Amino acid sequence: MTAHEAALGRLRAEVRAALREHTDVMIPLGRLCRACAELLPVDGASVSLMTRAGTGHRETLYASDEVVDHIETLQFSLGEGPCFEAFTTGRPVLVADLATDAATAWPVFAAQMTDQPVGAIFAFPLVRGAVRVGAIDLYRRTPGWLTPPDLAIALQIADIAATALAGPPLHDPDVDETSLMAVPNDRERVHQATGILIAEHAIPADQALARLRGYAFATGRLVDQIAADLVTRRLHPRDIGE
Repeated sequence: MTAHEAALGRLRAEVRAALREHTDVMIPLGRLCRACAELLPVDGASVSLMTRAGTGHRETLYASDEVVDHIETLQFSLGEGPCFEAFTTGRPVLVADLATDAATAWPVFAAQMTDQPVGAIFAFPLVRGAVRVGAIDLYRRTPGWLTPPDLAIALQIADIAATALAGPPLHDPDVDETSLMAVPNDRERVHQATGILIAEHAIPADQALARLRGYAFATGRLVDQIAADLVTRRLHPRDIGE
């Protein structure tokens, strides 16, 4: 057994123990993200819970550093990026050179990443049975590919993260969304702001989130910042129109 295989085995066992004993899976999930930099040629990692494509049900559960936290925040604000694509397609998204490879797929995301110390991004869907429960993002400061052995390790890491979020593989392909959304989240104000817009304009949740994103883009700010202004009444919901 190699050192990498042993490390992955310990992480998998820790996640299973947390699930079995009903303890906080965020602790082993955080260790898993931090271990990515030791097991792979990457500089950081993040895990996001996603329960429904296109509706904004997405929470960043753990980010190993400020750079990957900004990557996650920007993707959530824009509604595009490697994390969304991996979740939507159910396939890994491997961007070896962000400066040249991302402009076609996610032009706005790529344009707003030019001042960040990110050379490559690799996103993997978190899949349990027939259901996708989220995505994991890995980044490196310099451009470059993952080798086939690296890719095999990354897929095992994604499988362990999926186990942490949804438990062992299920015979029933339906995952209880209520239990998934019970995982602690960092987007409470966005949900509150979405509710404010729903009440003000009598629109569905997906349209409310789309208005938040549109207003954030038009003003050059992040969705989180606009949501905070709405919740604290520094911004009136009527100001966010069509």
